[in-house]
Amino acid sequence: MKSLPFAALIALQLALAPAAQAKLSPAEATMAKTVEAEQGRSLALLETLVNQNSGSQNLEGVEKIGAMMRAELEPLGFKVEWKPMTDTGRAGHLIATHSGKPGAKRLLLIGHLDTVFEPDSPFQTFVRKGDWGEGPGAGDDKGGMVVVVAALRAMAAAGTLKGANIEFHMTGDEEDTGTPIEKARADLIAAGKRSDVALDFEGLVRDAGADMGSVARRSSDSWTVTATGKASHSSGIFSAEAGEGAIYELVRIIHRFRTELPEPNLTFNVGLVAGGQQAELDAGGIRATANGKTNIIPAIAIARGDLRALSLEQIDRVKARMTAIVADHAPGTGATIGFDPGGYPPMAPTAGNKALLVKLNGVNRDLGLAEMAALDPLKRGAGDISFVAADVDGLAGLGPYSTGDHAPGEAVDIPSIARQATRAAILMSRLSAEKR
Repeated sequence: MKSLPFAALIALQLALAPAAQAKLSPAEATMAKTVEAEQGRSLALLETLVNQNSGSQNLEGVEKIGAMMRAELEPLGFKVEWKPMTDTGRAGHLIATHSGKPGAKRLLLIGHLDTVFEPDSPFQTFVRKGDWGEGPGAGDDKGGMVVVVAALRAMAAAGTLKGANIEFHMTGDEEDTGTPIEKARADLIAAGKRSDVALDFEGLVRDAGADMGSVARRSSDSWTVTATGKASHSSGIFSAEAGEGAIYELVRIIHRFRTELPEPNLTFNVGLVAGGQQAELDAGGIRATANGKTNIIPAIAIARGDLRALSLEQIDRVKARMTAIVADHAPGTGATIGFDPGGYPPMAPTAGNKALLVKLNGVNRDLGLAEMAALDPLKRGAGDISFVAADVDGLAGLGPYSTGDHAPGEAVDIPSIARQATRAAILMSRLSAEKR
């Protein structure tokens, strides 16, 4: 027997009125029915968004997605502003504000307009494959923006949007941030300081088939280690006069990182290595050139990598340990480490974030859905919500479930759009009814 769509199932459960469903208010029941009635509309919007390329460096394409989202939000009573960011090398951000009841909680919604797929990517078109929609950004994050629109329309139909204080930030450079990052994220950070709750609409994560709640996201920083040695004839390597050379020194450092740094919630990848008689990185730090000979002790070796942690304290402590390891270099060699400015901060699993997950699970119970456990932060990357995490309680992963993100074949689970939109509409309505 074919399964019913999520919202249709909710409508059927409401009609049967079991005890588990009696907790939904009439307005909340209207939200579930509205999401169901507008599933076709939501899917059409997703297709339209996906078919417009908006790679982070396609400034015109990102701005066109912003215009499409403006057309969805202004009729719902939002004041919409486009913030150009061309001086950071990116298109800009769309900021939509809805003024509701004075004294009610202020909600900050977060999504992004850009994708990783630039105009030269062969992956450009939305294709429906049963319950899956395949296309660039179908899940990350055009599916997330569709969830927000569907939830807001459901709130409007139920009358709960009128009193809601909502600020919706859609960044145009989440996948490839403009520089300086302090300017690229200034508006979002300021919004976090004036908000009471932050809800991030990047993709839902499932673990063992279960929907999970994201109360934490780890940071993302980059580092560079440069090791030096004495360039001389290889027959003298390991001697007191010649030393061990730059490549052995770099390998020794990386090995110490691997064996001495591991701890819970920490990862550190080595993504690029080059060494020889000469070696250098390009300006972006993503390409390297090197040359050398087997009979010459290498004079230089370079490694680039990332660092991801769960708290500022952990970041500072691990960086200090990495610096100490690099400084303790072998005879006849030298080494330095540098950390790139402007990384993504962590979203720590605070008590406030966990309390929001409790509220979301209240929505789940009233919808007859399974409760969502907190996701292991090792199972998702950094995101824009981290920039406001120090100032406001938040939840991430409120967008739809998808697979294959950031690669050709990225596909969104279409039924999850309705499920997430219904959850979000009810959660936002309940939060909006609370006093600050």
